[in-house]
Amino acid sequence: MRSYNPDLTPPWKRSAPVPEVPAEVDLVVEEVSTGFCGAVIRCEAGTVTLEDRFGKHRAFPLEPRAFLLEGKVVTLTRPSAAPTRPSRTASGSIAVPGARARVARAGRIYVEGRHDAELVERVWGDDLRIEGVVVEYLEGIDDLPAIVADFAPAADARLGILVDHLVPGSKESRIAAQVSSPDVLIVGHPYIDVWEAVKPSSVGIPAWPVIPRGQDWKTGVCRSLGWPDNTGAAWRHILSKVHSYKDLEPSLLGRVEELIDFVTAP
Repeated sequence: MRSYNPDLTPPWKRSAPVPEVPAEVDLVVEEVSTGFCGAVIRCEAGTVTLEDRFGKHRAFPLEPRAFLLEGKVVTLTRPSAAPTRPSRTASGSIAVPGARARVARAGRIYVEGRHDAELVERVWGDDLRIEGVVVEYLEGIDDLPAIVADFAPAADARLGILVDHLVPGSKESRIAAQVSSPDVLIVGHPYIDVWEAVKPSSVGIPAWPVIPRGQDWKTGVCRSLGWPDNTGAAWRHILSKVHSYKDLEPSLLGRVEELIDFVTAP
């Protein structure tokens, strides 16, 4: 006679089953106990390795109910076959094949200059088109309060502004402090110019040179590195070395992501 072993655990104490999801490469999950969020880069016997948006790697055991996928608890399993890698945008987001650009939102992102705008387009262009976010450059922020007033930001037309060299005591910080609106977000990076936000290793230099105050910074950089005194050509060279978010410093990455989240918030 076949034995019968009923589950005598009261229903209210039983754990609800959760989905089992293969740990495919580029699947973005969050580890429950640590809050570490990243994309799967490999899955080996008993472990899965995640990479966050700053390039940091962490390995976790493949335990039941150990991960969140889109906010829901799941159990990751080792893929049964070699995973295929979905393509990603330069910002690290999973690409959406065939996605069309969204009609432009009323909200905008302003950056200081053309180089800033070109760098943002280089890395976040695909994401911005899907979200319908337009990036415009200002040629400096000396008239920022008037520019903001003219834009007339509102809850359905938010304005995000990226400022170079936004550090305590700088001219830029004093100008930014003159703008106060719940529908405006001003963030910045610590660099004198957005050139410095590109990792030196990506450009093939040991470090960005320190240029004495009073000298034109870009011209000084070109001379210190032995490049021709042609800042336009220098920028084209720098930009050509940027292929994804991995070529940029985290202090810029986080700020641009903040602005995109702000202007696209419901």
